[in-house]
Amino acid sequence: MALRRLAILGSVSAPISRLASPNPHVISTRRPISDFLRRHNFSASTDESASKVASINPDAVMRKDLSIIGLCEQGALDRAQWRKRIHIADPKLEDHQGFQKWHNGGGLFHKSACIAATAVIEIGAVVHPEAVIGANTHISSGTIVGPSVTIGQSTKLGYNVALSNCALGDGCVIHNGVCIGQDGFGFFVDDLGGMVKKPQILKALIGHNVEIGANTCIDRGSWRDTVIGDHAKIDNLVQIGHNVVIGKYSMLCGQVGIAGSVTIGDYVTLGGRVAVCDHVSIASKDSSIKHDGNIVMEL
Repeated sequence: MALRRLAILGSVSAPISRLASPNPHVISTRRPISDFLRRHNFSASTDESASKVASINPDAVMRKDLSIIGLCEQGALDRAQWRKRIHIADPKLEDHQGFQKWHNGGGLFHKSACIAATAVIEIGAVVHPEAVIGANTHISSGTIVGPSVTIGQSTKLGYNVALSNCALGDGCVIHNGVCIGQDGFGFFVDDLGGMVKKPQILKALIGHNVEIGANTCIDRGSWRDTVIGDHAKIDNLVQIGHNVVIGKYSMLCGQVGIAGSVTIGDYVTLGGRVAVCDHVSIASKDSSIKHDGNIVMEL
């Protein structure tokens, strides 16, 4: 019925009739539907438009031993060159703010974002200006990728995730409702007795193969970046304050709360509802100092 109404509004002479087939929704026209859509400035999936979508070979864009985040930091990733290889949406679909509809999933992205053609952005998701999205990344409905956020390859974002002022590595799993990169909680009382907010100007950096449970919050840094090490696993409803550094392969169970400026080493496990005071340091598990192959001290 939608196509029939579209044909009437467009004054198309070609009649539309339903075929006598087991599928009552099959539609036949004298000319391809894509021809009609093209003549009336509608986007269509044709060979001509498909040729504009150049798939990105990850090895050609980034070195095998470096993440997308490292390339951005080292200046080895040229945004202008990469932008030439990403999907170019139909300018007629661009709104007044520069957002366009992504070809793979139907979400919105800003024209200044760098997005690999194999990425999926579901309907209802939004990718803001200057964001970088790696190959095979999946962004679910309701998720917001803020300005200049970087996401590595093969990372999956659940529903209603909010990312700002952060960078995510490769192979991460971010569950529903996670918030990363918002301001940390920092205030002081001035000479007049007023409450003044401390500047929160740095980032939250998430390593490779990190999994973060639903409704967990990770604040951006104020005097140093908040860092989550590679392969860390974080449960639901965990709060990680600003300037926290967590080592690789660490595990945080549900409802853990970590105050600001805490340093946690590698292979550390915190059980459910553990609270860590600010500026505390926790050494890595089984760390040791070796001399001539022999362990001389364990921390």
